[in-house]
Amino acid sequence: MVDFVNSKNIAQALASLGHEARLGVYRLLVRAGDSGLSVGQLAEELGLPASTLAHHLRMLVQSGLVIQERQGREIINRSDFPAMARITAYLQEECCSGVQRRTDVA
Repeated sequence: MVDFVNSKNIAQALASLGHEARLGVYRLLVRAGDSGLSVGQLAEELGLPASTLAHHLRMLVQSGLVIQERQGREIINRSDFPAMARITAYLQEECCSGVQRRTDVA
């Protein structure tokens, strides 16, 4: 488990989402919920070659945003929802604390 109190780890997680393909993978995993998606399902949905997808998944796992679990012959990928919540809380507390929000934004 990645320590998301450390700003370096927060930056690494956010940087991993800074690539269009990884953001796409993460969005699909968030939408899939706790059931997650297999590598094959992700590859089919995104149209990415297996080696490219493996690289992007490795980055997301290393940054603490994705959890992988072997189920038989498949690897199931899931968004780490508690990690996502800790990152969001960090951003709200550390970056937005004391900032007055505009309510007239369209």
